[in-house]
Amino acid sequence: MGTSFDDWQHRIDAVWQDRALSDEDRITRIDALAAELGADHPVALFERAGARDSAGREAEAEPLYRRAIERGLDDGRRARATIQLASTIRNLGKVDEALALLEAERARGSADLRDELAAFTALTLVSAGDPVRAVSLALTALAPHLTHYSRSVAGYAAELAKG
Repeated sequence: MGTSFDDWQHRIDAVWQDRALSDEDRITRIDALAAELGADHPVALFERAGARDSAGREAEAEPLYRRAIERGLDDGRRARATIQLASTIRNLGKVDEALALLEAERARGSADLRDELAAFTALTLVSAGDPVRAVSLALTALAPHLTHYSRSVAGYAAELAKG
């Protein structure tokens, strides 16, 4: 994906950064830019899904995320699309599937988004009725970032995980 794609991505990023846009304006602008790549381009589908998801239109976002993943995204976008799809379907009441998607993504070893995966897995665990496991996972992700008490917090997280 050469310079023209880089320019396209820059224009997409500018739409996301424009806080003055309404949700509907953002969707309209993203859709117009996505059309430049074509209806079935995986990155275009991913951006269209994100715009709808961000606007609270999860039912519209879900099939777009699924198609984007099926059509093939680079590893970074695939991980982001999986996290976003899992969050979307959690909001739509598909908690078990959301958890399975997040666990599969973690098993792939998405190191760049390890903390993000932990955060959304914790949210999903709360939705699944397992808040203790959710807190354990969140504390485990947080512990390495602490200036003090990292070892203690990691130990407490492990105790919670054991029950």
